[in-house]
Amino acid sequence: MSNIASKILVPIGFSNQSIVALEQALNLAKIKNSEVVLLTVIEEKHSILDILIDNDIKEDKIKEKLLTKINALADNYFQKYDVKIETMIARGSVYEKVCEVADMISADLIVMGTNGSPQGIAKKFIGSNAEKVVRSSKCPVITIKGQYHKNGCDNIILPLDLEKETKEKVSYALEYARYWNSTVRIVSVVLRDNEDIRNELRSNLDLVEDFISKAGVNCTSELLEAKEKITLSEAILEYEKRLNSDLIMIMTKKEESLSDSLSVTARNLIYHSEVPVMSIHPKSRIRRTKPTTAF
Repeated sequence: MSNIASKILVPIGFSNQSIVALEQALNLAKIKNSEVVLLTVIEEKHSILDILIDNDIKEDKIKEKLLTKINALADNYFQKYDVKIETMIARGSVYEKVCEVADMISADLIVMGTNGSPQGIAKKFIGSNAEKVVRSSKCPVITIKGQYHKNGCDNIILPLDLEKETKEKVSYALEYARYWNSTVRIVSVVLRDNEDIRNELRSNLDLVEDFISKAGVNCTSELLEAKEKITLSEAILEYEKRLNSDLIMIMTKKEESLSDSLSVTARNLIYHSEVPVMSIHPKSRIRRTKPTTAF
């Protein structure tokens, strides 16, 4: 067993949204017995002002202000949660530094907000930065939209398709369900009226449900018949709202193309879900037999 302590990395921009993400990370850290690392990034700019003003002097002042602010934040939340909190400041591209620091500290999770508003010298961790972190991070990433979330988790949504890689989410679902004594809600979506696909999905759902139940975790499964013209992400978000769920787990997979972006389904879930979304990378495989189409 590894002696490396579990670490949760939280990018901080000092917006209300990033504080929500921090509080959720601390709640989880207490359960996982993890350390929390707060990271603020001084974003690189290329403006006339940068050329005219001594960059070293300007950066020193910014770092001093940020260090005071992030250390005060860490001290405040240590008193509230009694969780070890470290602080770091980096300069560069936001998503690159987040992923770089995650690798450097061997983080097993990144928790970040997705729609915070910047204040003062705070940096905005939304839009393409959130997407790039999800896409590039080697560890799972929980993205949090909205301001109000429970401290616990009663229901975890686990979308499954017929890709082998999606089953790798099951181990994470078991781990996190045990933290909160949650129920895992497995779901697949039939987009086309194809009996063979329907039967294969149902068989897959039954297999995974049986596995999770035998592992001692509460579990249900449901095969959704998608409405006409509805997308995969819309079907899952409707399902999540119906069950009043608290976390959606998805597998992020690159499409069978030269594109390096997330799938449309993953992106829509991350940016439109009102509950946290955990994005997990599949293990590397030599070959894929089918294009990635879902979760």
